[in-house]
Amino acid sequence: MSRFLRSLPIFLLLSFASSVGQNNPAPQLETRPPESTATPKGAQRRVTVEVQVNDKSGAPIRGLQKQDFNLLDGKQPLDIVSFQAVDRAAPTPSDPPAEIVLVVDAVNVGFNAVSYQRNEIRKFLLQNGGKLPEPVSIAFFTDRETKIQREPSRDGNALAAAYDEYQTGLRIVNRSQGIYGAAERFDMSLKAIVSLTSYAAARPGRKLIIWISPGWPLLSGPRIQITAKEEQQLFNTIVQASTSLRQADVTLYSIDPLGLADFGTRTSYYKEFVKGVPFAKRALPGNLGLQVLAVQSGGQALNTTNDLTTAVAKCAADAEAYYILSFEAPKPDHADEYHSLDVNVDKPGVTARTRTGYYDEP
Repeated sequence: MSRFLRSLPIFLLLSFASSVGQNNPAPQLETRPPESTATPKGAQRRVTVEVQVNDKSGAPIRGLQKQDFNLLDGKQPLDIVSFQAVDRAAPTPSDPPAEIVLVVDAVNVGFNAVSYQRNEIRKFLLQNGGKLPEPVSIAFFTDRETKIQREPSRDGNALAAAYDEYQTGLRIVNRSQGIYGAAERFDMSLKAIVSLTSYAAARPGRKLIIWISPGWPLLSGPRIQITAKEEQQLFNTIVQASTSLRQADVTLYSIDPLGLADFGTRTSYYKEFVKGVPFAKRALPGNLGLQVLAVQSGGQALNTTNDLTTAVAKCAADAEAYYILSFEAPKPDHADEYHSLDVNVDKPGVTARTRTGYYDEP
């Protein structure tokens, strides 16, 4: 059962290393030229993360200070070397821009569900008379291409009009094609992640990628056997994916358009793979699942609602108010050393969410 897996990690590793690691964006996407990414001398070991802080109702908590946060690397406390509060209601010139990318998935979703999600996204764009609080762009992921608009816009009416003109069509690869169809969807989906991450890396500020999809096959279980070489290749890809998403300043979100109709063991299985992978022997294709990458990036995986408009708005609300923290990474003992991250806020009744970890290099 491992034969079809052998080509996937090799392609994915090369894709992340060559497409995201370079300044040139993926050819499928229309982007602006990247700004300079030169790292100041002495800042190479600095890691920056965004932190969402919410009350019990899910509303963002504003007005926190640096001393309210406790950041842990494993169980070791970290010194926060820089701190910034970003608030849409009270912006400052130093606030970095935040952009939202809505991904319409026509590869892992059936035609009827694609039609439904198109209508729901249109409702989101036309809320408040089409006046969007953050710049939004729409990406279409199909069997043929991953296509995104040239420039994000706050004009929801214009976005909806352009949205109506794009025809996603029927997908070629589907679940009825069995395990090899599943492997092809896995492959195509990770290619799309590479393209979108490359696009995000070429733009300044934070990017919230909201992917409307039940996710691609996890290709993990008792029937899936992989060799030690394949484990190492998968681990390399996992490291590259995690690092590229972080360096591109991407927070990823997953919304299952099938909602309650799809809810069950299959939709919760991804939780088996959310914990960070410290070394190759624990690497599995499931560690590259959509919901897994979303949670690890500090985003959310939503699969218990049929109200897509509200779900998209819930994810997009993370751009309303958040905090940016940075710290100096401890010196690692070896390459690709995994560090788990945890953040706590010294306030009752609040929850904090950020990236679950990062990989460090000597």
